[in-house]
Amino acid sequence: MRSLVFLAVLVTTWPAAAADKLRVVATTADLGALARAVGGDAADVTTLARPTEDPHFVDAKPSYIRTLNQADALVEGGAALEAGWLPPLLEGARNARLAAGALGRIVASDGITLREVPSQLDRSMGDVHPFGNPHYLLDPLNAKTVATAIATHLCGVDHAHCDDYRARATRFGETIDRKLPEWQAALAPVRGAKLVTYHKSFDYLAARFGFDIIDTLEPKPGIPPSPTHLAELVPHMQAAKVRLILVEAYRERQTPALVAAKTNARVVVLPIMPAGNDDYVKLIDDDVREIAKAWAS
Repeated sequence: MRSLVFLAVLVTTWPAAAADKLRVVATTADLGALARAVGGDAADVTTLARPTEDPHFVDAKPSYIRTLNQADALVEGGAALEAGWLPPLLEGARNARLAAGALGRIVASDGITLREVPSQLDRSMGDVHPFGNPHYLLDPLNAKTVATAIATHLCGVDHAHCDDYRARATRFGETIDRKLPEWQAALAPVRGAKLVTYHKSFDYLAARFGFDIIDTLEPKPGIPPSPTHLAELVPHMQAAKVRLILVEAYRERQTPALVAAKTNARVVVLPIMPAGNDDYVKLIDDDVREIAKAWAS
């Protein structure tokens, strides 16, 4: 009889306990990894974009509207990264908790000094972001800043777990501080080297670890590689003795392979987002390892 009573209590109280978790939505997998690191057991984190998707061009599924409607907090990259797909989803969700300026609306770029902020905007420049390069999370120190900002906002939404959020953000920052010398040592041989990338996704990574990105396979941001641009790029790479071409995992591989064959460079395919439930530190571990391994080959 006691067992039946206990079971009845468990069944009736479990949904309420599950509902007590803060419902956090992150637009991309890297932001989702940071939200999980800070939220811990107190937060249920859902990521919209798949790690294999270009974060600029996400398939905005109708189901995302319901997810956003039920969310207590949203973590977005900002700097116009999601400008092409997030606004209509938020309009459809009609969730005041995620309104601009609300505590539940976490714009990660707000605390970041962005690179490449254009002095003027012209469509002839390609898909240039008006607020600067939004791929700032490949710099681990920027990830520390974002984790702290997430903790601050979650404290405003969920006072009961505030100490836990702040403690986890602090632990995350300590992990980054501990790992940074290790990453710097692994990439020390690449310091000062000239590299080429597909898109301008790796500029913050390059700035943090001291290598120089001299050009991209895209003639302009968001514009596919063209024969004319590649014909100019190949001798430029040869003159600069470029040995590595960094390519995001979701890019086509034919163009990088063609350029590599003409320049004797090596193509390094790198994820810019954690896969599945991988954490942020593993993402940087993997990218650093792959660059170091390719350079040593």
